[in-house]
Amino acid sequence: MGRAEGFLLATRFAARELRGGLTGFYVFLACIALGTAAIGAVNAVSQSITEGINQEGQVILGGDLRFELVHRTASAGERAFLDSLGDVAVSADMRSMARLEDQSDQSLVELKAVDGSYPLYGELVTKPALDRSALFGEREGVYGLATQQILLDRLNLKVGDRVRLGNATYEIRATIEREPDAVSDGFAFAPKTLLSMEGLRASGLVQPGSLVEYVYKVRAPANTTPEGLRAMAERANAEFPTAGWSIRNRGNAAPALSANIERFAQFLTLVGLTALVTGGVGVANAVRAFLDSKRNVIATFKCLGAPGWFVTAVYLMQILAIALVGIAIGLVLASITPWIAVWALSDIIPLPADRGFYPAALGLATIFALVTTLAFAMLPLGRARDIPATALFREDGLQTDTRPRITYLLVSIVLIGLLAWLAVATSFDRKIAIIFLAGVAFSFAVLRAVSFGVQMIARRAPRVRSTSLRLAIGNIHRPGALTPSVVLSLGLGLTLLVSIALIDGNLRRQIEGNLPERAPNFFFVDIQNGVIDGFTRLITSNAGENGALNRVPMLRGRIVEVNGQDVSQIELPPEAAWVLRGDRGITYATEVPENSTLVEGAWWPEDYAGDPLVSFSAEEARELGLAIGDTITINVLGRNITARIASLRQVQWESLAINFVMVFSPNTFAGAPHAWLATLTLPGADATEEAGILREVTQAFPAVTTVRVKDAIELVNRLIGQLATAIRAAAAVALVASVLVLGGALAAGNRARVHDAVVLKMLGATRNMLMGAFSLEYLMLGAATALFALLAGGAAAWFVVTQVMNLPWQVLPGVAAGTLVTALVLTVGFGLAGTWRILGQKAAPVLRNL
Repeated sequence: MGRAEGFLLATRFAARELRGGLTGFYVFLACIALGTAAIGAVNAVSQSITEGINQEGQVILGGDLRFELVHRTASAGERAFLDSLGDVAVSADMRSMARLEDQSDQSLVELKAVDGSYPLYGELVTKPALDRSALFGEREGVYGLATQQILLDRLNLKVGDRVRLGNATYEIRATIEREPDAVSDGFAFAPKTLLSMEGLRASGLVQPGSLVEYVYKVRAPANTTPEGLRAMAERANAEFPTAGWSIRNRGNAAPALSANIERFAQFLTLVGLTALVTGGVGVANAVRAFLDSKRNVIATFKCLGAPGWFVTAVYLMQILAIALVGIAIGLVLASITPWIAVWALSDIIPLPADRGFYPAALGLATIFALVTTLAFAMLPLGRARDIPATALFREDGLQTDTRPRITYLLVSIVLIGLLAWLAVATSFDRKIAIIFLAGVAFSFAVLRAVSFGVQMIARRAPRVRSTSLRLAIGNIHRPGALTPSVVLSLGLGLTLLVSIALIDGNLRRQIEGNLPERAPNFFFVDIQNGVIDGFTRLITSNAGENGALNRVPMLRGRIVEVNGQDVSQIELPPEAAWVLRGDRGITYATEVPENSTLVEGAWWPEDYAGDPLVSFSAEEARELGLAIGDTITINVLGRNITARIASLRQVQWESLAINFVMVFSPNTFAGAPHAWLATLTLPGADATEEAGILREVTQAFPAVTTVRVKDAIELVNRLIGQLATAIRAAAAVALVASVLVLGGALAAGNRARVHDAVVLKMLGATRNMLMGAFSLEYLMLGAATALFALLAGGAAAWFVVTQVMNLPWQVLPGVAAGTLVTALVLTVGFGLAGTWRILGQKAAPVLRNL
C-alpha cells in the first residue's frame, strides 16, 4: 500500500470513527473554543475601535489637521499660514473653578472655548438643541455655556441657572449630549464645559503665563490625500521651526488612546494565550485519554500490519477535525464580541467603533489554536505510535513513561517555539511579550517540579494508621497519579489570579490609605505673578501653623531635540515615550527640590548665569538613554532653548507632591511670563476645614484653579477599579481554562479509579472509607497547589509593586485565604463529583475486563 493510498484509507477510518460522536472530547472542545474566543475577541474589539478611529478621524480630530500651542496664540505669520491650508476653527482649553453665584460652593471644570467655525466636522449635540447664538451668545451682559450633567448634579443646578467663571457670570443653557472631538482632547478630570471665545475673554481667566492650550483645526480641501496632509505638516515645521506646535492629522486622531488600546489588547491577548496554553494541557490529557480508549483499535491496526505512521495519521486527523469544531465555536463567539463591546463601552469610550467582520483577528486566533493543538497532541500521539500491539492488549492503558520518538519531541518543541514567536511578533511591546512568555514557561517548569516534590514527599511520608489517609498518600505518588495534572492545571490560573489580586489590593491600599496621608490636601494651578504674594498671605492666615505651603514657578514646554536629533526621528521604548510626547510641565529652581535626591552630577550655584542647565529625573533619563553632559532642546512660548544636563535626580513621584521631570537653572527663563503652582498640606484637616479654605481661595482669587487631592484620588480609584475588574475578568478566562483542564484530568483518571475502587471494595473497603481517601487526596493536592500559587503569585506581585510601581508592599492575608478556599473547593468539588459515580460501579463487569 503506497503512501497516497494509505492516507486515503486513514482518512476513511478517521471519518468512520468520528461518527461515534465527541464523547471524551468535551473538555478538549471547551479549552480550544475558550482560548480561540479570548484571543479572537480581544483582537477583533481592538481592531474595531482602531478602525472606528481611523474611519472617523476627521470627526474625532475635529479637522484634517490639528495644531496645538501652549501658553500662546498663533502669531500673525503662523495664522496666515494656517489659513492658507483651508478652513480654520480655533478653540482654547484650560481648567478653572465654576462657582455658584452666592459663592457657597464650587467645582473644578474643564473649559473649552470655541469660535464660530466650530465644529468643522461632526455635530455638537446639546439638550435642548440650540444654535450657536442661542447657546453661547451674550444676553443682557451674560454669556451662555453648555456643560455636562455631572456638574449640575454636583452643584445642585439646572439648565437656566447661573454660575461664575473667573470674574464673569454665565448662564447654563444646555447640557452636552455629544461632543464630536472629545476623544482627541484627551481624558477629562472634571466636567467638560463649552463656551465661546468671547465668553472666555470676558472671564479674565487668560493671563500671561496661564496654562491654556490653543488648538487650531484645519479643514483641508476635499481631495487632500494623507500624503498631502503629511506634506502640510512638514511644511509647517520647516517654515516655522521654533513654533513649538504639536501637529496631528486625521490618520492619527487619538494616538494616546490608540496606543493604550493596543497595550491593553496585548495584555488581554497574552492572558488569552495563557488560557489557550493551559488548555493545551487539557488537550494533551484528552488526547491521551482518547487514545487510551482506542487501545484495542490501535492494537488491531498494528496486528493487521498497519505501520506506525498510519496510526498517527488516523488519530491526528480526528484530533484536528475536533479542534476545528472547537475553533469554529470560538470564532463565532469572537465575531459577535465587537458588537457587544461597542454597546457595553458606549458610555465609557464615546467612539464610533466599526461594527464589522475582522478576518485578520479571527485568522490569528485560528493559527494560535491550531498550533497549540498540534504542539500538545504530538507527544501522546508519538507514545501511541511506538507501543507494540502485545503491550496494548496486555496493559491497562498507555503508559505515560513511554518516551516518544525524537521526531515527535522535536516537532512539539518547534510548534511551541512557533507559538512563542507568533505571540512576540504580534505584540505591541515585544519586550513585555517575551517576559510574559518566559514567566509562563518558568511557571510550567516550576509547577512540574512542585508536582514532583509533592509526590516525593508523599512517597517518603511515614506510615500512618488511618486507612483512608494511607490510601490518599499512596494515590498521590503511585504510577499514573493525578498529581501532575492537578497541580499544573490549577497552579497557573491561581497564580495569575493571586498576583493580580495582590497588585490590585496593594495599589488600592496605597491610594485609599497611605497615599492620602502623605499627599498634600490641595493643588493650586495658574497663580499669576501679580497675586502670588497675596495668595501666600491668604493661605498662611487660613492654614495656621500646621499648614505647609509649597510654591514653585511653572511653565509648559515640549522637548523637540535630544542631542541635536529631532525627537520624531528617535525610536524609544514605550515606557519612555511619554516624556517626549506632548507638552511637559517645567520649572526652575536655585536649590534641589523637595522629594528629590541628587544621585549624579552637581547642582548649579545660586547666582549661576552661564549657559542653560537642566536637572533630569534619573529614571526617565535612563529610559531615554540620557547622561550627564547630554543636551535637550525644549520649546517654550515659541522659543527653542537648548540646555545641558548637569545632574540627575531620584524623584519620589508616589508622594503626589510637586515634582518635575526637568528642573532648569533660573537664568534659563529670565523674563519669560509664567504662572505658579502650589500645594497645601494640612495634617489632620477634616472636610469642613478643607471646604472653608477652598471657598476662601476661590472667592479671593477666582482665576486660580484649585484641585482637592482627595477628589482626584477618588477618581483615580474608580478608574483603577474599572481597570482591575476588566483584568480580573480576563484572568478569570485563564482560571476557567484551568478548571476545564482539571475536570478533564480527573475524568481521564476515572478509569483507573474504577479499577482501584472495585478491587478495594472486594478487599473489604467501604464506600465511606474510599470517599474519605479520595477527599483527603484532593484536599492535599489543592492545598499544595494553593501554597505554590501564594508563593509564586506573591513574588510576582511583590516585584511589580516594589520594583515597577515603586510602592511599599503589604501582605494581604485575605487574598491568601481566598486562594486556598478556591483551590480546595475546585479540587475537592470536581474530584468528588466524579468519584461518587465511580464508587457506584458494579464489581462484576469491571473484574471481567481486568
